[in-house]
Amino acid sequence: MLVQRMCMLGFLLIVGIFQIDVVYGYNRPPPRKNLVIPNSGQNSQSPQQVHISAVGQNMMRISWITDSPASAKVSYGPSPSANASSATGTTSSYRFLLYNSGSIHEVVIGPLNPNTVYNYNLGDPPFSQTYNFKTPPSQFPIKFAVVGDLGQTDWTKSTLDHVAKSNYDMLILPGDLAYADFIQNLWDSFGRLVEPLASQRPWMVTQGNHEVEKLPLIHGTPFTAYNARWHMPFEESGSTSNLYYSFDVAGVHVIMLGSYAPFDSSSPQFNWLKTDLQKVNRTNTPWVVVLIHAPWYSSNTAHQGEFESTGMKASMEDLLFQARVDVVFAGHVHAYERFTRVYKDKADNCGPVHITIGDGGNREGLASKYIDPKPDISMFREASFGHGTLEIVNASHAQWTWHQNDNDEAVVSDSMWLTSFSSNPSCKQ
Repeated sequence: MLVQRMCMLGFLLIVGIFQIDVVYGYNRPPPRKNLVIPNSGQNSQSPQQVHISAVGQNMMRISWITDSPASAKVSYGPSPSANASSATGTTSSYRFLLYNSGSIHEVVIGPLNPNTVYNYNLGDPPFSQTYNFKTPPSQFPIKFAVVGDLGQTDWTKSTLDHVAKSNYDMLILPGDLAYADFIQNLWDSFGRLVEPLASQRPWMVTQGNHEVEKLPLIHGTPFTAYNARWHMPFEESGSTSNLYYSFDVAGVHVIMLGSYAPFDSSSPQFNWLKTDLQKVNRTNTPWVVVLIHAPWYSSNTAHQGEFESTGMKASMEDLLFQARVDVVFAGHVHAYERFTRVYKDKADNCGPVHITIGDGGNREGLASKYIDPKPDISMFREASFGHGTLEIVNASHAQWTWHQNDNDEAVVSDSMWLTSFSSNPSCKQ
């Protein structure tokens, strides 16, 4: 362990030499203490870091890690005593410098009934602990929890406690998960921290800058840990990269974009997005929601002028506007801000609502400085930790609510009703 820590200090020194921008230099209020969740498994084959993600309309991917090789098998059913179904998947691992991951297991199970609780056991013979998850509904209403830039601090724990009480169907996260930043054991700690929630509801994520983990001349492949640990259903949406994908759930088409994957007009991501938007059928999915990491609109002084924001906006804003995307969620800036419907920096009734929600609980603290005067297109902004919920009631109406972490209580601080473009004749193409 001492040797590993010394090596990691050396790696971080290299990071400084190469000036890799993992943490940016503006002033933030002091964060709460960092958390490191130890492995409490009974033995080296005990499942840990269990999380689930949606695959298609009626399938789930169960992912977990064991310290030593074990069977990638899931037994499942509608009750603990009726695990009559089973499926076997794949096992992989990865290396990052001197770190060797445990065995990463992935099993896709189904077909599953919507809005149904399933119990499941992992391994063969199955490990004694029984888990359960609830599938999303197949039609409205559906409730999303939305949280970005989680990290693993006391603030993160407070946010997750609030999310757990929100009775959500699916969590969507616009990047920056573990804040491991090359220290791979922190990926393991993060997996254990979120397991109580992520093993019970599907978590759909996209990457942020803290997932890149690329070291020039030493580890040249970016997103090694992220891609190995958080396999999203990109293949099913015709994408060739785990960094961007889409999926349908209960009448909503959700698009996860990669702020740190090429996005210019000749890039695979741009061409995939163009094709994906052309396939959207607003009769089947009246709502279209997009997630990015680096916000296209922000009046916070943090992260202004970064190419991942300005370049992606210049390249892709027209595609989202022409497709009548309803709402765009972003992270990266550690504060909350909601804009009016906007297009090309001006209020536009046919543009999407942009919401920055990079306030989950990261170790870097809050981005508390805003540009004054407040732009007219910015409707609400506040530098506080918190989370949001998007409750889509029907094909035409949804309620967005942002909950501020106020002395560990989730306090509703911003709320609005949204009307879908599919129900707005004035904006139909």
